[in-house]
Amino acid sequence: MQNVIIRRARKKDCPRLLELVRELAHYEKAPDEVTISLEHFEESGFGEHPVWWAFVAEVNGVVHGMALYYIRFSTWKGQRMYLEDIYVSEEMRGHGIGSLLFDQLIIEAKEKEFKGMVWQVLEWNTSAINFYKKYHANFDPEWINCSLEIRP
Repeated sequence: MQNVIIRRARKKDCPRLLELVRELAHYEKAPDEVTISLEHFEESGFGEHPVWWAFVAEVNGVVHGMALYYIRFSTWKGQRMYLEDIYVSEEMRGHGIGSLLFDQLIIEAKEKEFKGMVWQVLEWNTSAINFYKKYHANFDPEWINCSLEIRP
């Protein structure tokens, strides 16, 4: 695919990043789960103490893909990249953009001397699973995901 630019996300990309996050949530059959405000999203990525970083895939000046990560600490392994979301808009899938983003994450992890990269994938998302298998990813069936919502 021509004219694909992989670059670091900028604050001005945040509205488009949130659009992509909402597209991803819709794809994952959870459109009502995205409750973050644009202000909180921007502050979390570009405020005084950022907690996430991202790369975007720009095609002819339009952001069509994203890969957003944060740092996870393992007492067994040290700092690891946690891939929160990687997503390519539906109309741009199949052009290698996901691979370009994933390759950039690997470069970033090596440059920052992270000890690995971890992420989750839904068990029914066979296209994503097959994508990760191309990278020889390890799939761990032993761990159960847990979460707790903290309400004010």
